[in-house]
Amino acid sequence: FSNSYFTNSFQNHLKLCTVVLVPCRPGLPANSKGSFLSAMKKYVIRRLLLLIPVFLGISIIVFTLINLAPGDPYASMLDSSVTVEDREAMLNAIGYYDPLPVKYVKWLSRAVQGDLGHSIRYREPVVDVLRRRFNNTMLLMVPSLVLSVIIALPLGVISATRQYSIFDYIATILAFLGISIPAFFLALGLVKFFAYDLGWFAVSGMQTVGKDLTGIDKILDTFAHISLPIIVITLVQTAAFMRYTRSAMLEVMQQDYIRTAKGKGLTHRQVVYEHGFRTAMLPVFTVISISVGYLVSGAVLTETVFAWPGMGTLLYQSVANRDYPLMMGGTFVVAVFVLFSNLFADILYARIDPRIRYN
Repeated sequence: FSNSYFTNSFQNHLKLCTVVLVPCRPGLPANSKGSFLSAMKKYVIRRLLLLIPVFLGISIIVFTLINLAPGDPYASMLDSSVTVEDREAMLNAIGYYDPLPVKYVKWLSRAVQGDLGHSIRYREPVVDVLRRRFNNTMLLMVPSLVLSVIIALPLGVISATRQYSIFDYIATILAFLGISIPAFFLALGLVKFFAYDLGWFAVSGMQTVGKDLTGIDKILDTFAHISLPIIVITLVQTAAFMRYTRSAMLEVMQQDYIRTAKGKGLTHRQVVYEHGFRTAMLPVFTVISISVGYLVSGAVLTETVFAWPGMGTLLYQSVANRDYPLMMGGTFVVAVFVLFSNLFADILYARIDPRIRYN
């Protein structure tokens, strides 16, 4: 291209090809950042307002189902020496015979003030009972979620980018095993091997009964009790997250803009992690946000097997003991976390994928 005419012509065609081949990444212009934040604020406010009827609907359905169950949940609270007249007077005083709509309005008026009632079994405010068990559940579930995400996402990406390789086959088999094996069966197997046979971890509970430990001894004792439940929940969640990540990455890697990025000469790492990974995370974050309800309510079977004093065990015991106020309070707390986790996931979508806009 020594001739200037051909040189200029080639440069013009090169510029044209560059415009065609390099896709304009749908981002925000600098002058529209304020409008985006304003639109996001309006979207969040609108979603928060929509949560109000959702909360009301959930509370009405759960309250109705619980109160339509046959039997007297307060029978265990009354002494056998109490006469029938005194018993009826007590039930009338607490509004047990009130119409169902009246009961619901009374409960709702107290709930908006932070009063979820009085536990029938524990004979203390429901809020206090939930607070203790919620802290125990977070101590168990937060490490499980973090570990499962840290393990599952890289495995899913590698499995997708090395499709039909030995690594992919092994990871797929292990993921199917993790999804297929029931959590309680896996928990019992780990207890048998690691607790009884090897004696590495504790069998159940949150701390050793009869020992008043402090400092590092208490931390080590808690670690011995919490390790097996964390391992069980982490394995189950890792299997599910890895399968979703692999499927999402396989779909994204077939898109046109990925082929364009490869045609630009980008490295494999840039194509996978800078262009494909962010878009593939949308469905994965949806699954993770849905699992928050599973975390807050606690893995009922896992907590039951290990006798872990968390939300899952509490909800199971509230049903078994017909503790209506505790059932309502626990269900309401779980619903709050599920709805807000979904809202948080929707907000993250706009940060992960610039194609999504909330106008």
